Amino acid sequence: MFRKSLKYLAILLALIVSLTVCASANDALSVSDYVTAPDWAVGDSAVIADASALNLGGKSILLMEETTGKVLYERDADIKMPPASITKIMTLLLTMEAMESGAFSLDTVVTCSAHAASMGGAQIWLEEGEKMTVDDLLKAVCIKSANDAAVLLAELVGGSEDGFVVMMNERAASLKMTGTTFKNASGLDAEGHLSTARDIAIMSRALMRHDKIFEYTKIWMDTLRGGETELVNTNKLIRFYKGATGLKTGTTDGAGSCLSATAERDGLSLIGVVMGFPDSKTRNAAAKKLLDFGFANWKIITPEVSADIPESLEVKKGIVDSVKIAAGQSPSVLVERKSEGNITTEIKLPESLTAPVKSGQSVGTAQIFVDGKPYATYEINAAENAPKLTFLYALGKILAAIF
Repeated sequence: MFRKSLKYLAILLALIVSLTVCASANDALSVSDYVTAPDWAVGDSAVIADASALNLGGKSILLMEETTGKVLYERDADIKMPPASITKIMTLLLTMEAMESGAFSLDTVVTCSAHAASMGGAQIWLEEGEKMTVDDLLKAVCIKSANDAAVLLAELVGGSEDGFVVMMNERAASLKMTGTTFKNASGLDAEGHLSTARDIAIMSRALMRHDKIFEYTKIWMDTLRGGETELVNTNKLIRFYKGATGLKTGTTDGAGSCLSATAERDGLSLIGVVMGFPDSKTRNAAAKKLLDFGFANWKIITPEVSADIPESLEVKKGIVDSVKIAAGQSPSVLVERKSEGNITTEIKLPESLTAPVKSGQSVGTAQIFVDGKPYATYEINAAENAPKLTFLYALGKILAAIF
């Protein structure tokens, strides 16, 4: 613990010496911003129950619940805009997918190309020929939003940045990101490089299915090159917002200040996308207020229906008279807090079953209703086998009883 504290102290001192760090493509934040809680992070927002009272500013907003994909709030969410470094969510998604397919590992060493080394904006100052592991490149992208590291990962996955951009657009199409066209892997402004708040939420949700990514996006401070290069997360919500898990900031002249902010509390996982803000302060304040709105008004619950299901069902024409039954995995239910008490379950089961019955076989359903409307249905299954009664089996039983 003492050595870890010394490491963070060293990082902090280095930051004080350098005075500023580059936060995204064109962002510069003071060291004090990383040490002292900013105004937007102090205190809790007043609970807003009516979405019409959300005055967030910016050009485009969307709030999505991650497990269900349900949109909880949106405003101008389909406007096409430059996404800045939020682009790197797709870069990270394709990298995680390639790595999980076995194409390479976290320990794979990558040699920096001249092209990757030439990137401007936020970077870790990679030099042509320099070698770095995938693990460290992921840190650089997720924490520092490094453009050079992002392009180097793109070259690893796609062979070249141009080849990788083709993959990015193909993956966007597969996710039904209809308002998105990628032109590069970093998010630097380029003609026709556009996305929407809705599409960013969709690709954020896809990336969040790779749990490993949170080991990088939740890091507040770290180092590379044996401590020579300090990293401080460009997403200040990681440090100052309860339950923050990521995901990606972005700032360029064309995009303004943008953020895909993810957070989880009590099993409720939210994605808040805010785009087109004049600066990171107003962007972060809007993201906090949007997430607060979600946590204040929705929750995830798992209905308990086992008590309403009988232990067994009668079996006809079987070698046993009954089989035990059990409910399958109850789905998580996203509900508005005001509707929490209006959840009911309807059990549908036959009076009896006819053999043969196999363990795991569906024998009925449990349907969940929220405010009287169907929400989800899941199966009730047999928990054991009930073979069919045959003549030979019956004859064997009779002979066994006689002799």
